[in-house]
Amino acid sequence: MSINNTQTQGDKPTYIDSMDVGQMIDLMATMGEKPYRGRQLYEWVHSKGARSIDEMTNLALPLREKLQGMVTFTTLKEVSRLTSKIDGTTKFLFELEDGLQVEAVMLSDKGRLTACVSCQVGCRMGCTFCETAKMGLRRNLTAGEMIQQVRCLQQFAQENTPDKLSNIVFMGMGEPLDNVVALKTALTVLVDPKAYNFSHRKITVSTSGIVSKIDTLTELEFPPTLAVSLHATNDRVRSQIMPINKAFPLEKLINKLAEITRGKRVRVTLEYIMLKGVNDSMEDAKELAKIAHRMNCKINLIPYNTGSSEFEPTDNEHILAFQKYLMNKGFKVFIRKSLGQDIMGACGQLYAEHNKEVPE
Repeated sequence: MSINNTQTQGDKPTYIDSMDVGQMIDLMATMGEKPYRGRQLYEWVHSKGARSIDEMTNLALPLREKLQGMVTFTTLKEVSRLTSKIDGTTKFLFELEDGLQVEAVMLSDKGRLTACVSCQVGCRMGCTFCETAKMGLRRNLTAGEMIQQVRCLQQFAQENTPDKLSNIVFMGMGEPLDNVVALKTALTVLVDPKAYNFSHRKITVSTSGIVSKIDTLTELEFPPTLAVSLHATNDRVRSQIMPINKAFPLEKLINKLAEITRGKRVRVTLEYIMLKGVNDSMEDAKELAKIAHRMNCKINLIPYNTGSSEFEPTDNEHILAFQKYLMNKGFKVFIRKSLGQDIMGACGQLYAEHNKEVPE
């Protein structure tokens, strides 16, 4: 089943919460209504959090009656919620209207709450170290399904923590740039002061490196931070663990990142998962430094955290030595905490646990 961004499928209604303000104004125009009606509709959906047309009391009754059969609202059903006893990270499994499921995670770190959300059911990038890749791609999420993940986690934070949700990372299931049209709509709504009002500097989009679509994000009025899954310093290794490298080799990716960071308008983080004996030698550290010198970036080293037996995590002492080398070269280098290890925190693990085959 394929669900588009702001679609009407035959006689099926449009998902109103998958629309930005311009799309709602256009919808109203098709109904013979003035632009301000679209802005009213947008305020109800994305600012006031309305979940039914009946709530929109400043819309004329005849208009509400027409909208009833034309539009509907995205629903997510919470299937599972696990909270880490170690660090307070909470992982959610949501069921979509067609029965498919996606993960979202509330990351808690020193009072800062970050929503990690999904953009696809599964993924077709095929990264060999990723649990989600084993699913393949089932379908893209709509903009509304992305936004509703944020909304659900925002509500959870309000009801269960003293802290406010401040950051969003599109680092859950799926490749964001493989669903870039819906992603752009979601980002536009999330940063809009008249909607969710998140700072674009507090939103990060992670990509495996679809070079041809990077400009789609950097050309936004308020571009997010770009996190690029580098994970190797040469084409041989990167193509082995990340098949996307065959379509967009390292040199092409590095040139694009150097280009977009030249004016410092777009911030880039190089993500580097540490795989024992695969990409963690000191020679790799030297090559990573050469790559990073070509752009304005920071570096995140990521301890491997998944159940796959194909790879082993790099020892902590070696990760620290790797970090030290890069820092001595003048880079900002962080070691990402492996949050939620006791609740299947890595992307795709909770989905896999709930959808594994049960022996007869």
